[in-house]
Amino acid sequence: MKSIIHTDKAPAAVGPYSQATATESLVFVSGQLPIDATTGKFASDDVVEQTHQCLKNLVAILQEAGSSMEKVLKTTVYLKDIKDFVAMNEVYSTYFTQDPPARAAFEVANLPKNALVEIEAIASKS
Repeated sequence: MKSIIHTDKAPAAVGPYSQATATESLVFVSGQLPIDATTGKFASDDVVEQTHQCLKNLVAILQEAGSSMEKVLKTTVYLKDIKDFVAMNEVYSTYFTQDPPARAAFEVANLPKNALVEIEAIASKS
């Protein structure tokens, strides 16, 4: 059975999708843009701060779903410019300090709202 996950601690979806969906055992978090839920705006124009905000949004949604960063199994990182990989990776590594999840990261032609980074995840609930 599918359940819809929503929290006001992360930005609302910018289209016809949910922040996350979950089953009894898994959480599927939609791509998180670097939008601050309190302001509705990007954290900054810097990839480091944008990566932090994406991951803060991910943390909030996972908590609402009854999961956590320690239970993330797989992430996908979309970068507007692959040259930002090292800077993104430095921030990312502070959120996954032990037993990091599987991951794909790649450059895309563009991201919604002209973001520099977007991060999605699949996590366990158990």
